[in-house]
Amino acid sequence: MARTTLDTAALAHDLRLAVMRFSRRLRNQRVDTSVTLTHLAALSTLKRHGPMSPGELAAHERVQPPSMTRVVVALESRGLVTRTPHPTDGRQVVIDLTAEAEELLTEEIRAREAWLAGRLQELSAEDRTVLREAAVIMEKLASG
Repeated sequence: MARTTLDTAALAHDLRLAVMRFSRRLRNQRVDTSVTLTHLAALSTLKRHGPMSPGELAAHERVQPPSMTRVVVALESRGLVTRTPHPTDGRQVVIDLTAEAEELLTEEIRAREAWLAGRLQELSAEDRTVLREAAVIMEKLASG
């Protein structure tokens, strides 16, 4: 095996572990642990893409529609989403965020970014520059 292939495989391994650990630490900076990560993901998708049917939400989250139905029921019972009739298809409903969900998402983001900003402040200016550049590269990897 060529040296560059070994180096690339080792980098892939190290980066995968680092990203997983970092993601876990970031996810643990929670405001309301009674809302599951699955529920937060669905709420975040609605915030990013706007109101949609449960089927569309399931497709975005890459889960089966019956699973998303359970998520929507749980979110609705907590007052985090509303259901309204679909404007063109009487068999469907449209799911949207409530003001409470918007506030929850804002608080969750604020808590995670505050934790991360604090950790970044502990680094040298040089390390923060490297991370700025790495963020651009990671975004390329994620979108490819």
